Amino acid sequence: MIPRLPFPRKIQLARAGTPLERLPRTSDALGVEILCKRDDLTGAELSGNKVRKLEFLLAEAQDQGADTVVTCGGEQSNHCRATALAAARVGLASRVVLRTDDPASPPATTGNILLDRLAGAAVRWISRPDWARRNAIMEEEAAAVRADGGRPYIIPEGGSNAMGSWGYVACAAELADDLAALPSRPTSIVFACGSGGTAAGLALGAKLVGLTARGVKVAAVNVCDDRAYFVRVIGRICAEMTGRWSLPESIAPEEIEVVDGHVGLGYARSRPEELETIRDVCRRDGVVLDPVYTGKAFHGVVTELARDRGRFGERIVFVHTGGIFGLFPAAAELAPLL
Repeated sequence: MIPRLPFPRKIQLARAGTPLERLPRTSDALGVEILCKRDDLTGAELSGNKVRKLEFLLAEAQDQGADTVVTCGGEQSNHCRATALAAARVGLASRVVLRTDDPASPPATTGNILLDRLAGAAVRWISRPDWARRNAIMEEEAAAVRADGGRPYIIPEGGSNAMGSWGYVACAAELADDLAALPSRPTSIVFACGSGGTAAGLALGAKLVGLTARGVKVAAVNVCDDRAYFVRVIGRICAEMTGRWSLPESIAPEEIEVVDGHVGLGYARSRPEELETIRDVCRRDGVVLDPVYTGKAFHGVVTELARDRGRFGERIVFVHTGGIFGLFPAAAELAPLL
């Protein structure tokens, strides 16, 4: 049961109450109990963690009278795909700013890019150097909407702000109920971290619903940037949530666990061993991870366990944050491993 917390208004978009499933053969292979919180099952086209955040963000957009949402991400952004499709579902237009190596020659229309286009999103391609000014570029897109008589609502990268992170406070409440039905043992909730909103919601949510008091740890595996960056970002989001909604709990920097060292070749760039982990998990237990987020994060778990079998306690709850559509552009890299 979700506790009595000051949840903002939301739109029902996610197939929430996602199952918590044991991965028996992966557990045997790694020597620790692995449970998977199947947030890849929050929907079909709206698959993944972003939809939980969008339930709150799009409700706020409606409350402000917006008719267009503007957001940003990498070329195969799960967040931008989910935003475009969710916006279409509730009757809003969308504009997405996508980062790529060469904006003059953008990537093929496949995976999430195909879905962005199907949903009618206006796409603006920007270079990796221009990504540093993504917020200013989104403001330019918002200004263009206003110039056409529209009313824009800007959603930050990954939907990762105080409003969006409520989606993962709700998920923490689900996990509290999930784990209450299981034997008590040292447990870590582990997940991929790319923009910080999921991590902020889970970290603060775990305290609010009593998971932290029960000894459950929350650990983010960053797939880009580094630990110091995410401690700042997660801490800022948590502080804004605590202040804005007068919450009874807060998160100190030392309470934020970021499992660094597994970014590999960089954001959305895969090493063969990461792709092998995706293959192995699928062949053992039929769960499909993706190369950008969940596959890289789970490979980080595998690497950490090889160094220290007790790194995450006796039980790992891996939150599967989706991303299956990002797998298709990696088909050529995966093919030699199959």
